[in-house]
Amino acid sequence: MRVLIVEDEPYLAEAIRDGLRLEAIAADLAGDGDAALELLSVNAYDIAVLDRDIPGPTGDEIARGIVASGSGMPILMLTAADRLDDKATGFELGADDYLTKPFALQELVLRLRALDRRRVHSRPPVREIAGLRLDPFRREVHRDGLHVALTRKQFAVLEVLVAAEGGVVSAEELLERAWDENADPFTNAVRITVSALRKRLGEPWVIATVPGAGYRIDTRPETGHEGEDRG
Repeated sequence: MRVLIVEDEPYLAEAIRDGLRLEAIAADLAGDGDAALELLSVNAYDIAVLDRDIPGPTGDEIARGIVASGSGMPILMLTAADRLDDKATGFELGADDYLTKPFALQELVLRLRALDRRRVHSRPPVREIAGLRLDPFRREVHRDGLHVALTRKQFAVLEVLVAAEGGVVSAEELLERAWDENADPFTNAVRITVSALRKRLGEPWVIATVPGAGYRIDTRPETGHEGEDRG
């Protein structure tokens, strides 16, 4: 999952970003409305977390733009106010959820996971494919009933692949969805992470490489190393 955090308090924004990384959630930061609009114009986000009171275009104005775009991107509003009318205004603008400062990071994580689940109505909370069972809330993965220990980045990559339900996911999309904006587009981090993830999951390989296209979950994996990257 990749989210945009629009928050003008640098220490809070950085704390949120660092905390989300521990939960395998990539986050980009925008400290004002102009920066937020620029990031939204060039990146695809799963969820936008908007502080209502920010310099430049306000969080309310950004929310209106997201809703008007028809992207269906969920919006979680942040505010220091706890008045019912403030919350009502936020929901009228199109917000999907509301969180009052100060808040516990774990509550934010749970709300983001819930919004992501609702984003695709047909997606079950626990996803299963090709003998894999991925629980995004507990951040656990099982293969054929056996627990598989993954790093945060491996889990993030697998979550994107599983969500594609066997469809091909390009290296560029994996970099966009599982890393943040600071990732080098020319890095080989995706290939290295996928290779390590494949080995963690064990044989028969369940992640197939589609030459020139990307990677996918193989619903009928064959025993051997046929799907492993070679270079």
